[in-house]
Amino acid sequence: DTPGLEDVPHYAETKPREQYDGKTVVVIGKRNSGFELADGLLPWARGIVLVSPRGVRPDVLGRTSVAARYFQPIEDYAVGGGTRLLDAALTRVERSDAGYRVQVDAASAGELTLTCDEVIAATGFTTPFQDLVELGVNVVARGRIPALTPFFESSSVPNIFFAGNTSQGAFGLRKDGTASTSTSVQGFRYNARILADHLAERLGKPRPPLPELERSDVAAFIARELAEAPELFIQKGYLARVVELPGTSAFDAGIQPLEHFLDSGGHDAVAATIERVGHELAPTLYARRGGAVAELTLDGDPREASDGDLYRRQIERLLD
Repeated sequence: DTPGLEDVPHYAETKPREQYDGKTVVVIGKRNSGFELADGLLPWARGIVLVSPRGVRPDVLGRTSVAARYFQPIEDYAVGGGTRLLDAALTRVERSDAGYRVQVDAASAGELTLTCDEVIAATGFTTPFQDLVELGVNVVARGRIPALTPFFESSSVPNIFFAGNTSQGAFGLRKDGTASTSTSVQGFRYNARILADHLAERLGKPRPPLPELERSDVAAFIARELAEAPELFIQKGYLARVVELPGTSAFDAGIQPLEHFLDSGGHDAVAATIERVGHELAPTLYARRGGAVAELTLDGDPREASDGDLYRRQIERLLD
């Protein structure tokens, strides 16, 4: 509702970066898209100001999948480059003969006017709910995204499913404070594949038989997945490779949301995922036996891939 903001080009209307060459640019917003724009314009713009009321949290940004995009503008700001990070509420935007006047209320300096050549609004992103909220779909994140189950179904209205960026509404465990990468295509494409299989089963398509594994091969199979599966590396601590172990048999149950595995019960089984412990990657197993679940973080030589002998022996001990 900021006066004048309706006349400001939005993120989706950003011009080719060469057209910002030598110009001063104010980017409204200091979240993913704001920093993405600033990062892309660093070689071109003469000066960039990122403005929003909320301060930057480097401790959180360092664990995100877009950390490089965040930290390049922050580093430029720290070394006295052309970037500034301003904690301020936007009050008005006006066109001028030379470009724009952006009026803000800064946390440290009160009311200020920023003059610039270009303004880009990297804010206002929300799911296009249309009438879904009136139909009872619960929302989170200040109304921007739907509240979802681990299989991306509305938590309040059955049989309404979401794909794409909105699948971030299924939060997962968020251990160590690390969110999924469901906000970007590298993450939510794997969610969409899981959703497609889940919908097929819900709509009555017979589930194909699970591939059977030799019990003696299970440890090597899990170790190989921990070393190579892109789903586990991209969606850390969020997706898991599951092997069901009924009786003396073993079956590959595919990639599943880890939260679903922990909540669903069922056959004895093992779920393998990759989690973060501080800034280290930690191959982690969740073993379900008789309804109880045990967690094991694999210890090993960081020089060795998780399909090496050291890790495989730990997996074998757990299975035994």
